Amino acid sequence: MNVADLEKVVNVVSFLFSTAAKNNLSPEELSTGLGNAVSMLPKHAVHVIHHIWNEQGKSISVSEDARNMATVGQIIDIQWKLGMAVSSDSCRSLKYPYVTMTLKVANSSGQIMSKSFEMTIPQFQDFFRHFKEMAAVLETV
Repeated sequence: MNVADLEKVVNVVSFLFSTAAKNNLSPEELSTGLGNAVSMLPKHAVHVIHHIWNEQGKSISVSEDARNMATVGQIIDIQWKLGMAVSSDSCRSLKYPYVTMTLKVANSSGQIMSKSFEMTIPQFQDFFRHFKEMAAVLETV
């Protein structure tokens, strides 16, 4: 998946969730609305969106940022690197692999900000799987 595809996925998901948050929709209402509005959206795609909204919807709806999700910004660049934690003060032999991701995002005023975060390999694989599912959904719309 290239940066442009990832950007499309983020924008669509951001729009869906910000609209659901603004309208205080339950997971069932969101799924029903998606099913009725987009007849060619596969059932598994609606199921994935329902699952994510069911798990994370309350925190998005409660958040002050929910009102600003439509203006999240535009992804300019994504960089990642694979690292290995070899030791620490409390453990001599960690051998712990991780992925560091850095996103460059332009906010609505055009200011570019960098956001970095680390994930374990299983977290990265889950992250990647979710983005592949979202990309597949976008291709059907």
